[in-house]
Amino acid sequence: MKAVIPRIMFAAAGSSSGKTTITCAVLQALLEQGVNPAAFKCGPDYIDPMFHTEVIGTKSRNLDLFMLSEEVCRYLLVKNSEQSQIAVLEGVMGYYDGLGIGSTVASSYHLAAVTQTPVILIANCAGSAISIAALIQGFCHFRPDNGIKGVILNNLTPSLYPQYKEMIEKETDIQVVGYFPKLKECALESRHLGLITASEVEDLQQKMKLLAIQARESIDLKQLLRIAGRAAEIDYHEAAIEKISAVKIAVARDKAFCFYYQDSLDLLETLGAELQYFSPLDDQAVPECDGLILGGGYPELYTGQLARNTSMLASIRHVLSNNTPCIAECGGFMYLLERIADKDGKPYPMAGYLEGDAVLTDKLNRFGYITLTAQKDNLLCDKGGKINAHEFHYSDSTANGSNFTAVNSSGSKTWDCIHADENLVAGYPHLHLWGNPEFARSFIRKCGSFRTARMG
Repeated sequence: MKAVIPRIMFAAAGSSSGKTTITCAVLQALLEQGVNPAAFKCGPDYIDPMFHTEVIGTKSRNLDLFMLSEEVCRYLLVKNSEQSQIAVLEGVMGYYDGLGIGSTVASSYHLAAVTQTPVILIANCAGSAISIAALIQGFCHFRPDNGIKGVILNNLTPSLYPQYKEMIEKETDIQVVGYFPKLKECALESRHLGLITASEVEDLQQKMKLLAIQARESIDLKQLLRIAGRAAEIDYHEAAIEKISAVKIAVARDKAFCFYYQDSLDLLETLGAELQYFSPLDDQAVPECDGLILGGGYPELYTGQLARNTSMLASIRHVLSNNTPCIAECGGFMYLLERIADKDGKPYPMAGYLEGDAVLTDKLNRFGYITLTAQKDNLLCDKGGKINAHEFHYSDSTANGSNFTAVNSSGSKTWDCIHADENLVAGYPHLHLWGNPEFARSFIRKCGSFRTARMG
């Protein structure tokens, strides 16, 4: 099948180049001009899509070419752009940076090539004059199918922009479509897992409106729309997903548990799930359900509040003791342990369904893409079942589990992880269920069996 999807990707030479700020600024500006955008993030990051979502009012999606196949990425791009006039993709890291030092696999460049998306390169001009032209020229000629159709100059003053634009267009064969100055009042703070989440930013909507004003003043939005409109048709295959069972799944969602891939949740709904969101921070009990999902997030920042909510902790233990099917990822897994120690080393009691402690460290642990292989039959798959996943956490635990084997993307390291049995999969790895939809089907079937038994 073929689809016509006007689309662009914002990419850069490296991280911290302004991709998220400019992406949000353009999304907000387009909305205010009556253009309805869809938003996507290249790679596994959970936080940047939260900012997109706050701007456009509907969920931003992740397109990750390690966790998902090329065919699935094309399908999800088309599916989630159907009601929109333009798809805006935000890149990850440097444009060509992929799985390893010498690889472009799973990079922004790889995704742009797979989806034939025109690219706007964001060039950070701080501390550079004519050298910025050399950098731009290098990016535009590093690969023959680079897809770069324009450049936005970041961290540049209005007075210098005309000179930089003239110089760059003289020295390179790329058009400059605008600039963005440094806006201290719109800066987004960071912490140990990247930017703070959108819900924690004070006056976020006001900041986004200021960003949109700047985008209208200094970025040629009409030219961006023209570039997006010239994108080639996308070839894709419709995925065959049919309802399995009508079940109710409780999903933890608040400031402590907020890392979810929206397409994974949508897949569960298509398979028959009714999702019921609840807050382990504020609610007293898990809603009546046939399955439970505890996603990742920042439980280490809310240890005191989580520990004080003894009613919810008791409810979690009760639900799991009744063999309710449960997926617990990263922060959700930590919540099921006996204790979480905060950044000062002070331990706080958690659900205690699994033996062991989680402790914050000063470095990332087992960071990166992995392939998981089941060592026994479990809630999500039979022994030998595989799915690509990723880990990204500053904590570690005394009980990481041993029912799956993880292999890093280079194949150089292997370790055991995840507690898994017929009712539970709990561990540090993050899964995207479109990476292996059979995992989602297995979960729904198990929830359906549990519902049948529960309803008598």
